[in-house]
Amino acid sequence: MGQKLVKTLPPSAFGGVICDTLKIETPPIRYCLYARKSTEQDELQALSIDSQIREMKEIADKQKLEIIDIRKESHSAKASSQRPVFNSLIADLRAGKFNGIITWAPDRLSRNAGDLGSLVDLMDQGLLREIRTHGQIFTNSPNEKFLLMILCSQAKLENDNKGVNVKRGLKAKCEMGYRPGVAPLGYTNEKYNAKGQKRIMIDPERAPIIKMMYEKVANEFWTGRRLYSWLRDEMNFTTRSGKKIVLSTIYNILKEKFYYGEFEYAGKIFKGNHEPIITKELFQKARGNLISAENRTEWGSKEFCFTKFITCGHCGANIVAEDKFKKLSDGSLKRYVYYHCIKKLGVECHEPYIREEELIKQLIALIKDLKFESKGAIEKYREEVEKYKKFSQVISGNKLNNIPQKINIRSYTKYVLSNGTPEEKREILGSLKSKLKLKSGKLLIF
Repeated sequence: MGQKLVKTLPPSAFGGVICDTLKIETPPIRYCLYARKSTEQDELQALSIDSQIREMKEIADKQKLEIIDIRKESHSAKASSQRPVFNSLIADLRAGKFNGIITWAPDRLSRNAGDLGSLVDLMDQGLLREIRTHGQIFTNSPNEKFLLMILCSQAKLENDNKGVNVKRGLKAKCEMGYRPGVAPLGYTNEKYNAKGQKRIMIDPERAPIIKMMYEKVANEFWTGRRLYSWLRDEMNFTTRSGKKIVLSTIYNILKEKFYYGEFEYAGKIFKGNHEPIITKELFQKARGNLISAENRTEWGSKEFCFTKFITCGHCGANIVAEDKFKKLSDGSLKRYVYYHCIKKLGVECHEPYIREEELIKQLIALIKDLKFESKGAIEKYREEVEKYKKFSQVISGNKLNNIPQKINIRSYTKYVLSNGTPEEKREILGSLKSKLKLKSGKLLIF
């Protein structure tokens, strides 16, 4: 129970009249029981939270201590101010909800300087009167606070030393050719060898597909998005957990040195002892083609001619476009543009790819049935005639006749689709009233 302060006042304090002894009682300490256990490797041997609570409650019952609240936490104490339950404990101490802590050991409260400082400050302010552990009691006396700081600092020192030892061990493992962590797609981690010497084995299901990905980028100039569609629609490629691969994972695969026998760790390159899937030459060729494609354009930065005017006739999603580059025998690159459905999530759509040349050919064949926003199309036609008129006057000095009253919008549209720039094609298509859909590779009017 709490300590009692007994003080006898002299008779002179009451004008010479003798008074009974005055007793002043210090209020009892109100404790919060705090139990913590981290799942980290260095705390696996610590008592479980329930065991800590049971042990400390037995001590409290024997010593008749008043426990106001019990707080549990499964969180590492290595970093300061990162434990929500501990932070609420500090806040309640400052508010006066309780003024004592009972816990299994000092390192349950703190393994870092920041949280330790908070506890000592509360002791200095008189808000924390006592910390009681399994074998010790710490009060606001210089010696006991000093001992508390030594024990918690020792826990911090152990943490720091373990961190250094872990880094040294990982570096030694890398020098032996073992990359720390989970193996990338295309490999699997061996389960039954000695710790620190578990090999990384080739995944017979995924490794051939990884190799094909590099070959398609290196030899056929495939882009990441084309690989994404191929892996999802044709190869049904999944991660080890059975999930569909995402675009960012494809790009990560295409820059992973591990596949040709090296790996990077802590800023250094190490030679792996695993079996490579590809050669270094294939890796460098694929990386070169991919970087070249990325430098030509960033995905989403291009404006293609027909993407905003056509939807998919199967699932209703937008039609998008991407360009491909084929290396010719003379070393030059030829550009091809393909349009395809972006595919709505959760909808199976098998709309095929279509080349831009074929799309233009089908659109020209439909011109007689298209409906235009007359005003916009006529204005565009007049602008083009005026430009040509001024150009003709400057070059030859000849004046053109006046613009004809009746304008053949369909002939002008056919001319733009066949010979216009991408900007001109988009402008003329912007005056369409008709809705266009692509279904089974055929352009239809709706």
